[in-house]
Amino acid sequence: MTGHPRAVDVLVIGGGQAGLAAGYYLRRAKADFVILDAQERPGGAWRHAWPSLRLFSPAQYSSLPGRMMPAPPGGGYPSAEDTVAYLTDYEQRYDLPVIRPVTVRAVRRGGDRLLVDTGAGTWRARVVISATGTWWRPYVPYYPGIRDFRGEQLHTVDYRGPEPFRGRRVVIVGGANSGAQILAEVSIVADTTWVTQRPPRLLPDELDGRALFALATRRAEGGAGIGDLGDIVVVPPVREARDRGVLKAEPMFSRITAEGVAWPDGTSLACDAIIWCTGFRPALGHLAPLRLRGPDGRIPVEGTRAIGEPRLHLLGYGDWTGPASATLIGAGRTARETVAEIMRSGPA
Repeated sequence: MTGHPRAVDVLVIGGGQAGLAAGYYLRRAKADFVILDAQERPGGAWRHAWPSLRLFSPAQYSSLPGRMMPAPPGGGYPSAEDTVAYLTDYEQRYDLPVIRPVTVRAVRRGGDRLLVDTGAGTWRARVVISATGTWWRPYVPYYPGIRDFRGEQLHTVDYRGPEPFRGRRVVIVGGANSGAQILAEVSIVADTTWVTQRPPRLLPDELDGRALFALATRRAEGGAGIGDLGDIVVVPPVREARDRGVLKAEPMFSRITAEGVAWPDGTSLACDAIIWCTGFRPALGHLAPLRLRGPDGRIPVEGTRAIGEPRLHLLGYGDWTGPASATLIGAGRTARETVAEIMRSGPA
């Protein structure tokens, strides 16, 4: 792409689960659209997850619109590899117009259109759907002494499996599903300590991600008096770790030392590695020229439409852009509403 900007009615940034869900509904609506993806191959962030990662809902509840995810050959919850295979097939099955690898550098205003600057030229679009997710912005909270630690520090995005930690002393930080799953397998080969901001809350064994999605939906609909079921789905590895007595968390430390971590009462713990399972922030750097972010780092939205720029929609970043929209099933439901709104406004 060189010379004048290429025109398209709807441009989707990101070819992961949220971008593909938007593509499905745009295809059904016979829209003029394109999906730009920075990755070299299909699969989105799932291609970069650790191999043993498991979804916390069965395949039939972890599917995008129009195509059920096949159940894993051995049953149970789908793996990251299963999810990559599913997304690859989904993209091909619906012949979605994904162009890759294309890195989007900036989205800016250009008269009656939005201009999308990429490493391969500029596009002009009536509407832009940003679906870049959060995986590319891992969050590690600051603690005094964090730069003094002589051991290894890594985030969930860097974790590839337990074997590198065999025989070592490992502190795992974070009380959500990723922390529990990583703790479950690292604790088999290493001396582990689990540290969380608040006591970890496990769902009852008979519940999984379906219950969390239903709860998020009810909250988004303004349900009153809705309680909290918990945060952690007891998938088989977590259940096994619980039965071994591993799922015992310590309160959060207050500082990091050269040798390990320390608490306000003076207690300290030496360790060889710290694994930060502390979540992510939305990857919105490409939208900086639009100057839309609020004090919390998010872009204020009505539904998925940016309040400060109605030609921009944000899809799949979490509950603030739709109930459970960072999940496979949640992304699909939010995409349907987003595309319906875009098509009602009509191509210009």
